[in-house]
Amino acid sequence: MDNTSASYPGVDEPVESAKEMSFLEHLEELRWRIVKALIGIVLGMILCWIFIDPIMESILLRPVIELNNNLSPGQQPIRLQNLKPFGQLFLYMQVAIIGGIILSIPNILYQFWAFIAPGLMPKERKYIKWIVFFSSFCFLFGVAFSYYLMLPAALKFFAGFGTPEIENNTAINEYMDFIISVMLAAGVVFELPMVSWFLSKLGILTPTFMRRYRRHSIVAIFVLSAVLTPGTDPVSQVLLAVPLLLLYEVSILISVWAWKGKNKSD
Repeated sequence: MDNTSASYPGVDEPVESAKEMSFLEHLEELRWRIVKALIGIVLGMILCWIFIDPIMESILLRPVIELNNNLSPGQQPIRLQNLKPFGQLFLYMQVAIIGGIILSIPNILYQFWAFIAPGLMPKERKYIKWIVFFSSFCFLFGVAFSYYLMLPAALKFFAGFGTPEIENNTAINEYMDFIISVMLAAGVVFELPMVSWFLSKLGILTPTFMRRYRRHSIVAIFVLSAVLTPGTDPVSQVLLAVPLLLLYEVSILISVWAWKGKNKSD
């Protein structure tokens, strides 16, 4: 980071008015950015805790409830069980924490970009607000994609696989770990176009580089899908890998567009 142009009163402060900051001042600014991000998470947690019952019953348990109410021939119902003392209490706390993080994603992204903004050029700093907006949109869109497409398909595969002699009794914490990890993984990987745009604007990533290593990226995408999806469910892995492949191609087009705009501004 360039210390000669580092100033943190606001993201849009002109570079001419910036003052040099010491290493300890950078650490102090980082500390306050982290504190502000944590405050946003705590507020999101409180909001989720207030509405924890609707979140559990109408959102997180809805996929399995709808599956059990619309079983096809050959499918078995999925029964959720609490197997630990105070298991539901700790489960509710986990959901509130993760929900608070998801709700505060825009604030977390803003604090991150606001911290590194003074190290960017003035023409790059003006994109910060748009980056925060579209990064938040991509993350939430990925969460919605996994909730409405990936999870129902994975649960249908699970309910229809195996023998009727074995009941599908699943621990509630295992079920929650599954759906939350899938939604968070999808939200993260849907950030690929925004990452591509930003790195292209900085001149780090080029369309030629992305096209040259397309085959390597395909292999990396399937490995990443296997790592991000819990267990050995092949349906979830494929459902995550396919949009990732599409997002990679979209990222190439975004990189081309970013370079055209960069060349015009240069």
